[in-house]
Amino acid sequence: MSWFKPKTHGYGAAPSNWKGWAAILVFVVVETALAVFFIVGPALANTGPGVLRIVAWCLVSGAFTLFFIRFTMLRTDGVWRWRWGDQE
Repeated sequence: MSWFKPKTHGYGAAPSNWKGWAAILVFVVVETALAVFFIVGPALANTGPGVLRIVAWCLVSGAFTLFFIRFTMLRTDGVWRWRWGDQE
């Protein structure tokens, strides 16, 4: 059983059961933790985020986002392509 189903309008997929929603929740929690670790934490400690921390956050967050997109594509029932309702 697939975790996601292709969207009827646009490009991408939407959760089709609790596993898909759980995957999205994990994605949001990990992205929030990355932002706190790289950006918010150093700012609250008055050390400032620094350019290297921001660059590192962008790289790690971008890599995790690409991983999640690929994971979602593999767990989708069907192919990701542009759709606009009933028009093919």
